[in-house]
Amino acid sequence: MAPKIKALLPHIDIAALQQVAEVSSLVIQQARTSMLAPESRKSPPTFNSARLAELCGLETTQVQYLAKKGELPSGEQPGSPRREWTLAEARTWVRSVKAESLRDPSKSAAATITVANFKGGVSKTTTAAALAQGLSLQGHRVLVIDTDPQGSLTTLFGVLPDTEVEADQTILALCSGEESSIMPAVRSTYWDGIDLVAAAPVLFNAEFLLPARQKAEKDFAFWRVLDAGLEEARRTYDVIIIDTPPSLSYITINALIAADGIVMPLPPNALDFASSTQFWTLFTEVCSQLFRTRGDNKKFSFVDIVLSRVDRADAVSVDVREWIVAAYGSKVLSIEIPKTSIAATASAGFGTVYDMDANSAQAKTLKRARDAYDQLVGHVSMQIAAIYEGDIEASKALERKG
Repeated sequence: MAPKIKALLPHIDIAALQQVAEVSSLVIQQARTSMLAPESRKSPPTFNSARLAELCGLETTQVQYLAKKGELPSGEQPGSPRREWTLAEARTWVRSVKAESLRDPSKSAAATITVANFKGGVSKTTTAAALAQGLSLQGHRVLVIDTDPQGSLTTLFGVLPDTEVEADQTILALCSGEESSIMPAVRSTYWDGIDLVAAAPVLFNAEFLLPARQKAEKDFAFWRVLDAGLEEARRTYDVIIIDTPPSLSYITINALIAADGIVMPLPPNALDFASSTQFWTLFTEVCSQLFRTRGDNKKFSFVDIVLSRVDRADAVSVDVREWIVAAYGSKVLSIEIPKTSIAATASAGFGTVYDMDANSAQAKTLKRARDAYDQLVGHVSMQIAAIYEGDIEASKALERKG
């Protein structure tokens, strides 16, 4: 019977798989076009008095008073009794009210944060996007860099990787040596205060270019390419957030070496936890080999393990959470990102909870879902402030030596 059964099995060759790829690419392109829409049609949120007051740390009555004074955008809408502010107007308010807490460009450089994990499906890209949006709402000017050839972060910011991104709009020119700065690849996004270096499938070529240059160029350090390419951007932006591929690739190593801090989203799942331990083992082994030959070193200001996609109804996750805490100790944040239906809705629309309309019928549910990200943003913001302070102290030390 075995030979007969075998004879009934279809043969799937490369040509057949190519057809599958073409059809699936067409479907996802149609989905992106209808649900996400390109940048020109993706719109940022608006803010009422209560939400603006929350962002600024003011009372609603204070917002109304300052709006009437006319020194800040008034938020007046013709024909409407309610005040409503655009994202750009809201950020103007925040940057004015919280000016003292923002980066002083003359004293400190941008803080660079890399979001990384070996596994896909752990909310890595969503976390990177939400961090960028949340930090921009605190007044920071943010650059997001998508280093994953799949371009998921690029998609979240309203750009279609397959059709709207050229090679020179990615980090590929840095990897090839054609550019020494990331700035020529930067583009604006629909979200005021956030610029983007996009990704596209062509970025896979970096995995061949970097080792080829390592072999051909004397004193070339492939792991420092992105770090060196960010020098100009660090003077321009307050925060740089890098999203990485779900693997320990040449690109991922570059993204980690460029970082001041690392954020790892990690669901309390046994397989994801096991994968995370492999990630750190391999990364530290690779770095030890690289640094041993060059006398190099790397220090991070912080490493945050963020429990993501947490389902409190899952009894097994309670045990895994204990394993994670036992393994990573104080690096595990008390903040947890819950698995919620409204977050899934945002993801299905190629966005985050910050993209959703706070004035909708789901406003209360949305606020609960957004609270966790607000807490994460607040925590990371304090760590960023510490990085700025470290730059200032280092500058003072240099002045004393001079």
